[in-house]
Amino acid sequence: MDENENKKPRTYRNTARKEYLNFAKKRRPSKKQRRKVIKKQLRYLKRNDSHIDRLIALGAKLEWLSAQKYKILLVVNEVYRQQLFMYENSLSRVDDRIVSLTQPHVRPIVRGKAGSSVEFGAKLSASCYEGYVFLDRISWDNFNESGDLKAQVEAFKAATGYYPESVHVDQIYRNKENRKWCKERGIRISGPPLGRPPTNVSKETKKQAQLDERDRNCIEGKFGEAKRRYSLDRVMTKLSNTSETAIAITFLVMNLSALLRRIIMTFFCIYFRKYCVFPIFRFG
Repeated sequence: MDENENKKPRTYRNTARKEYLNFAKKRRPSKKQRRKVIKKQLRYLKRNDSHIDRLIALGAKLEWLSAQKYKILLVVNEVYRQQLFMYENSLSRVDDRIVSLTQPHVRPIVRGKAGSSVEFGAKLSASCYEGYVFLDRISWDNFNESGDLKAQVEAFKAATGYYPESVHVDQIYRNKENRKWCKERGIRISGPPLGRPPTNVSKETKKQAQLDERDRNCIEGKFGEAKRRYSLDRVMTKLSNTSETAIAITFLVMNLSALLRRIIMTFFCIYFRKYCVFPIFRFG
């Protein structure tokens, strides 16, 4: 390589950063403005990629890069390909879309919540029995968790030897297929039946629905407990396998804490029943 080729190629990273920040500060940018900014960013990436190709043609080797930088280079090329495809075809989505250079396995998952319509991270499918949470599935791609009901019930049978009397599930699980599968095995599934709601509902049915909803709140509370007390909402690991391990350990520690509370509570109950004598008051 010549001496002039050893100089760092000119880039427009500061200009690209300034243009991005100016666009990000706009509250409601139009579609035309968005496409204009994306077009400029794609041109900056294409220019930098051409510099790399020219340096390789002059004798530079990708083996000189560290493993981390080489991985980021591959991710950047894939991001450029995805964004260029969406720009040329006027699309707003693409399969396996990358949203992070250091975590290319993370996917945007549309949830439709009021606070955040899109969430980033692993999607979990879990079940709760006797106060313990069982992590059944971890996926970085979006999936329909209603398909996990059969496997979760079969896992319960493998552990206990029998099917549960009832399962308390969210609305997404209450489809026709799951209802039929549970009915064939004598399992009552919570929630109202499919179709038009009945005009007259008995008090027993209403009471049973309230009890089922209370039981179903257990799994919702466990997710809240894992986020508040065990940092489930703040997984700091970067790799997909280490993140999955951290999530699994979170549920393991939460179950161990629940077991410890039960052991301590049992000890105190036995102790007070055996050694503490409470006076008996008689009136009349």
